[in-house]
Amino acid sequence: MSNQTIVITGASGGLGSIVVPYFLDRGWRVIAVVSEENAKNRPGAHPMLDVQVVDLTDERAVGSLIASLGESYGVIDAALLLAGGFVAGGVSDATGNEIKTMFSINFETAYYVVRPVYKHMMEQGKGRIVLVGARPALDPSAGKTAVAYALSKSLLFELAALLNTDARGKNVVTHVVVPSTIDTPNNRKWMPHADFESWVKPEQLAEIFQLICSDATSPLREPIWKVYNNA
Repeated sequence: MSNQTIVITGASGGLGSIVVPYFLDRGWRVIAVVSEENAKNRPGAHPMLDVQVVDLTDERAVGSLIASLGESYGVIDAALLLAGGFVAGGVSDATGNEIKTMFSINFETAYYVVRPVYKHMMEQGKGRIVLVGARPALDPSAGKTAVAYALSKSLLFELAALLNTDARGKNVVTHVVVPSTIDTPNNRKWMPHADFESWVKPEQLAEIFQLICSDATSPLREPIWKVYNNA
């Protein structure tokens, strides 16, 4: 049993709804962060589950939440940032508003959590932060059809590099997991004729996330995990 504490954002989403019970089943205390009150009961009741509602685009509210969690639980061992969104479109389609929207959804929602969590982990001397990158942010041939999304996700790689440089010599590491298409109900609905078997299963990502947050990855310092399956 783990008896460790993890913060998971995007907990009620297609991926989060699989990841949250996965960690609970392995003895983690899970602080599941959702953005709307009506999503508060989606993870289901569990003695090791604490569901918190907060607008992740509100830096002050997020900072207050992380501070209160630090006081309540003492140690935050890991933070898994699953919240985000997607919009397709090349340069001709990616208006300034779309760039700003994707920046807010994919970068700000991560940064506002990461900043206070990172400070907390540095003070306690250990911790794991997991960001979810995107293949289009690494591969221009994929990114050219989702420019706003790719640009916003590319900042997460820069953020991880900056944090890992700052934390050099400490047991605080930021990982970036880069999945190809995730096999969720929404993705199947949007791409009904795709080869679902080539996609990455949420359960596979949950297993990788749990591995990252375990002591098995303690020697790693600048990790990027490309989880593409056969897509």
